[in-house]
Amino acid sequence: MTRVAALRQRLGIEPAAARFHFRKMSTMTQTYSATAAVPTASGSRYLQQLCKHWAHNLRVEFTADHGTVVFPKDARGANHPGDALVTFDARADTLEVRIDASSPEQLNGLKRPVASHLDRFAFREAPLTFNWTDL
Repeated sequence: MTRVAALRQRLGIEPAAARFHFRKMSTMTQTYSATAAVPTASGSRYLQQLCKHWAHNLRVEFTADHGTVVFPKDARGANHPGDALVTFDARADTLEVRIDASSPEQLNGLKRPVASHLDRFAFREAPLTFNWTDL
């Protein structure tokens, strides 16, 4: 099992193919997801900078080409059903970003900070283009 698969399993987040999952205690939680393919040739550098930045306060795992960040369900006083997982995958000419959240509010609330933080590290290219696709 990969690290990402283990993290998703621990957080109760299934892959895109499975939109519903069961947690302990038999409660069903829906996952709300969105993706964006951000055009940039520096995706690896940006994902590493962003993951290092968020590692001070959040659970983060990353390599040069892949990173995951867990946003707690109660971050900044929120009360979402579960934690959110943001995944970054660097490709040759894009940075693929995926958000898996436990509520529509949590999903929409993460889109802006993810984009603005990436823009901060990509200041030479900013603003980057984020065309979010809700899944």
